[in-house]
Amino acid sequence: MKFVRSVNVSLSIIGGYVLLGLSFLIVFEVIARKLFDFSLQGVDEIGGYVVAITGTFGFAYALIERTHTRIDIVLDHVPSQLRNLLNVLAYGLVAAASVFMLRYAYEALNESILFGSLSPTPLQTIMWIPQGLWVAGLVWFSVTALAILVHLLLLQFRDSELAFRLYGPPTIQQEVDREMASAKAQRSVAADSEARHGHD
Repeated sequence: MKFVRSVNVSLSIIGGYVLLGLSFLIVFEVIARKLFDFSLQGVDEIGGYVVAITGTFGFAYALIERTHTRIDIVLDHVPSQLRNLLNVLAYGLVAAASVFMLRYAYEALNESILFGSLSPTPLQTIMWIPQGLWVAGLVWFSVTALAILVHLLLLQFRDSELAFRLYGPPTIQQEVDREMASAKAQRSVAADSEARHGHD
């Protein structure tokens, strides 16, 4: 799971830079249209592809970091055995949904390859390229979801309380700790930046 988590962190960082690049591209497009009556053509189309692709990889990151939305009202009011069962069921449903999405995404990709599909836009995008990256994201989401489910099931037989602490909805204290760690990291980056500027 350490390997799966490290890959997800790396992919999320790459996705962040890709989205940052898209932001600069959109700003350039807006300025170019406003001031120079010039357009790159297809920025909105590229943006759609980027959001779809980074979104699928983001599913996996959100799942392993437990940042996805969970309604946990019931879990606090049921016996621990039922709570643990519901938690396993939740991850089982996520894994099933990821495989379900992957199946139909692969069918769409296969059709695009078979027919040599192009987008009906000025870019004439070869559709299997963005779809292939989209499917790759869904593959990784499925791998992450299944890995978590297997790990969760193994932990259930060893230490069910540890399993719930690792994969149950984060507690308020865990949320606070996460936000504090994020704030400390941001302050550290800002302090390093100021120190470099002062040295220059």
